[in-house]
This record gives sequence, C-alpha cells and structure tokens, in this order.
Amino acid sequence: MNEQRVAELIRGLLKEIGEDPDREGLRKTPARVAQTFAFLTSGYRSDFKEVINQAVFQSHANNMIIIRDIEIYSLCEHHMLPFFGRCHVGYIATNKVLGASKLARITNCFARRLQIQERLTAQIAREVKDAVNAEGVGVVMECRHLCMMMRGVEKQNSVMTTSSVLGSFHDDAPTRAEFLTLINRPQA
Repeated sequence: MNEQRVAELIRGLLKEIGEDPDREGLRKTPARVAQTFAFLTSGYRSDFKEVINQAVFQSHANNMIIIRDIEIYSLCEHHMLPFFGRCHVGYIATNKVLGASKLARITNCFARRLQIQERLTAQIAREVKDAVNAEGVGVVMECRHLCMMMRGVEKQNSVMTTSSVLGSFHDDAPTRAEFLTLINRPQA
C-alpha cells in the first residue's frame, strides 16, 4: 500500500467535507490515517505460511480443540466502518495440531481486510481445516457493526452471529452440539 498516496487522498477528503487540513489538529491526520489503514488492511499482504510459521505439530490427539473469545476487529466493506466482537474456533485434530496462538493469527489475517462477517467466518473455518487437515471445524462469531449502530437504523444493542461448520462439525449433530455447548460454558 502506498501510504503517501493514501495520505494525499485523506487530505483531499478533509477538504471535501469542509475542513482545513492545515489547521493544527489535522496537520498529521492524513499520515496517521494512512498508517491506520495500512494496519487495518494488513491481511491483504499476509502470507499464511508465515503466519502459521511452522507451528503445525504432529499429535496423536483426535480430540476437540477450542479457543474461545478471540477478539475481532474488522472493517465493513460496505461502509468502511468497524465491526468488532469475538470469535470462537474449534477443530478436531487428525494427527496434526496448530500452535494455540495461530488460531488467533489466522483470524486476524482475514479480519484485517474489508469484510462481511459471513465471509470472514467461512474463511477462518476453511483456513483452519486446510492448515491441519482437520476432521471438522467450527467457527462462531458474534459482532457489533458500527454501520448499524451509528448510522442507518441506529440500533445500539444489535449483535450479529454467524457460524461456519465443516466436516464432522457439519455432518455429525452430536459433534456440533458438543462444540456449541463448550463455547457457551461460563469462563473458568
């Protein structure tokens, strides 16, 4: 991403909305916004092999592995406003497991793009399944969307929930039920 070009565009935007980009409080704003967008869209420039960083380990485990309450911050592709919440990721290993932090890193890679929550949920599930050839994967995401809260219908307490279930989480009702029960348990 060309941060200098983005800063120039933001400077033009400030003028268009009636602001003076040379006033004290706004002088550095175009550069700061460009840096912010570089960070918030870094998922476009992520390499999943580097993200996983050889943290796929051989294991005889074939049990369910779950990481709950992974914080999600993304930008809605329709309005470029934030949506945020939490994500729960579970999978059943088949001879390979991911380093625990890698589930959060995979989540970040997809969240740091312009997104819709439905696609984000499915992308995370597919990448986890592919990374370890999991027997099954479940991803549930609960987010608040500022495009619904601060504009449009202005519904402050709305929460969108999406899920993506693959493999045994999709095909086997008891497996899916176990996953949903475990992600809804009170914190330890």
